Amino acid sequence: MRRKISLKPITLLLLLVTFVSFGKEQEGHGEQKVDKEAERKAYIQHHLKDTYDFGLFSYTTDEGEHKHVGFPLPVILWDDGLKVFSSSKFHHGETVAEVDGNFYKQYHGKIYKVDGLNGEIVLDDHHHATNEKPLDFSITKNVTMIIVVFLIMFFMFSRMAKAYKKNNGMPKGMGRLLEPIVLYIRDDIARPNIGEKHYKKYMSYLLTVFFFVWIINLFGLTPLGVNVTNNIAVTFCLAIITYLITTFSGKKDYWKHIFWMPGVPVPMKIILAPIELLGTIIKPFSLMIRLYANITAGHIVLMSLIAMMFTFQNWIGSPLSFLLAFVLGILELLVAALQAYIFTMLSALYFGAAVEEHDHHEAH
Repeated sequence: MRRKISLKPITLLLLLVTFVSFGKEQEGHGEQKVDKEAERKAYIQHHLKDTYDFGLFSYTTDEGEHKHVGFPLPVILWDDGLKVFSSSKFHHGETVAEVDGNFYKQYHGKIYKVDGLNGEIVLDDHHHATNEKPLDFSITKNVTMIIVVFLIMFFMFSRMAKAYKKNNGMPKGMGRLLEPIVLYIRDDIARPNIGEKHYKKYMSYLLTVFFFVWIINLFGLTPLGVNVTNNIAVTFCLAIITYLITTFSGKKDYWKHIFWMPGVPVPMKIILAPIELLGTIIKPFSLMIRLYANITAGHIVLMSLIAMMFTFQNWIGSPLSFLLAFVLGILELLVAALQAYIFTMLSALYFGAAVEEHDHHEAH
């Protein structure tokens, strides 16, 4: 009879080695470790934030000088007139920019007006800047990526249309790649949820929002540090477009079932009408929060796992963190497509509810 070998002593030994090595590192480099942790947290926050320049990567020279590799973007401000200048004047937020006798400084991803080249940001008791803030219309990194994705989508669908035209309606090249996705959105999302009669007029928006969210999410998984959909202003704009289309598409039956539900006693109609009206606002709000929260949470967890590799610095913790980050990175590829699908599906559901024609002879 074979003896079963217990792995518990081996596991305990490995945990003890890890604990001892980690403890020695903490004892010998306590202050240095705190500084590194603060630096990693700052790096994660910087990765998630929008910036006024497009940074590809950065490194520190042997002399301790921090180098940034990337390119500046145009800063467009309205401050008693139009002010246009390059973001390179900020030197990655380290200096004050002088433009036409006015001085501007970056603070927490925003631009404030200061007094002179040595001007400082004045904070209140709650650590909020009290300096004057000009109207900001700058082309930031997120705006740049939105323009890039627009050009990619324009190229993809233009090539697809040309391929259909040249081959008498047969897909070729880009058409073969995109046709299954387009047909899926038409046959499995638009038709069942909106109806055969009305789905065609919503196809342009559904295709646009699906490919936009999907492609922009994929860019967010690259080392470029582009996270457009974790900016709540972007998800708000997408949600408000869905809300406006739903509202202006709403037929008489749609509004009747909101303000004066058939088959319901009059007192209940008066009580339920404000709730139903509030529901029309909550629906796009849920679209905004769902996309924003899922993408932001995924990026924070992924960046935290990558940072753990440098925190452990031993032969167990670092490979384990790398493995978890690798698996989560693959999962994020699925989440990128899933969030685009969910946003498109729910938008189609809202459109379908707005244009649905109810039977007026239904029993009460």
